[in-house]
Amino acid sequence: MGRWVLTARTVRHLRPEQLAHRVRLHVQRRVVQAAPGVVEAGLRRRQPTASGWPDGFMPIDGRVPAACSIEELDAGRFTLLGQSRTVEDWRSTAPPQLWRYHLHYWDWAWALAQHPDRLRARAVFRRLFRQWQEQTRFGHWDEWSPYVAAVRAWSWCGQYDALVRGSDLDGEFVALLGVHAGYLRAHLELDVGGNHLIKDLKGLVGLALLLGDHRLLARILWRLRQHVARQILDDGGHVERAPAYHCQVLTDLVDLDGLLGESSPVWLAEAVARMRVWLGLVLLPDGSVPLLNDGFPIPTALVDALRPGPAAPDGLTLLADTGLAVLRRGQAHVLADVGLPCPDDLPAHAHADTFGFLLHVGTKCLVSEVGTSTYAAGDVRAFERSTAAHSTVQVDDADSTEVWGAFRAARRARPTVLRADDDGTSITLSAAHDGYRRLQGRPVHRRTWLLTADRLRVADEVLGAGEHDLTARLHGTPLDAVLSPSVDWDHEEVLAAQGWEDRVPAPALVHRERARLPWRFEVELSTRGSS
Repeated sequence: MGRWVLTARTVRHLRPEQLAHRVRLHVQRRVVQAAPGVVEAGLRRRQPTASGWPDGFMPIDGRVPAACSIEELDAGRFTLLGQSRTVEDWRSTAPPQLWRYHLHYWDWAWALAQHPDRLRARAVFRRLFRQWQEQTRFGHWDEWSPYVAAVRAWSWCGQYDALVRGSDLDGEFVALLGVHAGYLRAHLELDVGGNHLIKDLKGLVGLALLLGDHRLLARILWRLRQHVARQILDDGGHVERAPAYHCQVLTDLVDLDGLLGESSPVWLAEAVARMRVWLGLVLLPDGSVPLLNDGFPIPTALVDALRPGPAAPDGLTLLADTGLAVLRRGQAHVLADVGLPCPDDLPAHAHADTFGFLLHVGTKCLVSEVGTSTYAAGDVRAFERSTAAHSTVQVDDADSTEVWGAFRAARRARPTVLRADDDGTSITLSAAHDGYRRLQGRPVHRRTWLLTADRLRVADEVLGAGEHDLTARLHGTPLDAVLSPSVDWDHEEVLAAQGWEDRVPAPALVHRERARLPWRFEVELSTRGSS
């Protein structure tokens, strides 16, 4: 019953057309699985030819260092998501699903396209392509998940000239790209939207240009314009409010803008420019991408290729639409989350992290959060999305947003910014959220950050009625940075993510008490020092 209730609370946020598209895709998947040969034969009725991509265009994946070497690939070994595995069966379910997805993306083959020994690179690609053909089946999940097929289609389009054109693979390879085009047109992830749909549309734009299908190109660009307008918020941030996915969508739009060249529409270039500004404002002092909500570390080379705008200036920068605020004074840099956990219709990458924050002094991190190491449903995923995994206040051991499953969120916190100003000496940011109002006594959490050149004061109030268990956490914070000697802190050790399926022990300061509301708690942190 509890799961059904959570499902109902999640579904009520969705648009009716999303549910209709979910049913459509489910039926289509069943049809493909029941008669893959018939469906594939139908998609092969048209014999496409390759017009090719414009000379001189190279997508971002082809310009950043590849994770795999040609020696590894020649031996059938793949390094994906930081983990290396030898692949003998392309349909093996032994590796985790996300790793299998990356295997079927074929973006690792940029290592071959970049290699100066063209003959050897083509030979390795040919052998791996033949293995993939022999060991996979059309329509089979994972390799024909629409998102995976879209990434693979884009990769193959970009690698075609370097690795396939003029070889004995040419005809059947182009025919298979035609199958991808028909499959993706019928399987757009309109039920999910977000970064998945942008990736689907990107794959189709790449296919349309390679195959010279101008009618398809016009249709997909029309749809892309609609979804870019919906997904890129007025402050330049991506609607999913996860900086790592902002980078992914920005990569997609930069690639499309470059591929279209002089015919690229103005609205696409404008979206890219706004996203670059937003990215520059939220980058951490060391130039890395903050991993708020879901996401894995973004390589420095990729960040550089995205050409982010200038860093946030000294003072207060409030990105009202995405709900992030940057407070800078002296060496102190605070990134605070005062916005919605996710868009109403897309909770997949949300965490229960309302009013969580990161504090850096120079490039040294003094307050952090646990981060994300997995997308697999289970205890680790549940913890990493929970309020307890973030530097904020928890009431009665509940989550401020009801995150559940691997990618679901039921009742969500609704924050309101109450004050945001800078008087030249101190910066004040205050906000309140109602994520705990479902609890007895209807608690409301209010947090105020006050930043000066030498300290950060964080004041929490929980308003409402009755007695409650109240917990304040500071992840990754050394005790000598705390200037509040009267506060009782417990030292705990958690496992914090530093990459995919990679967790390391990390400290946390935890203050717990049972108190009657209204309750107030305050901590001061030193922001002096150098890095």
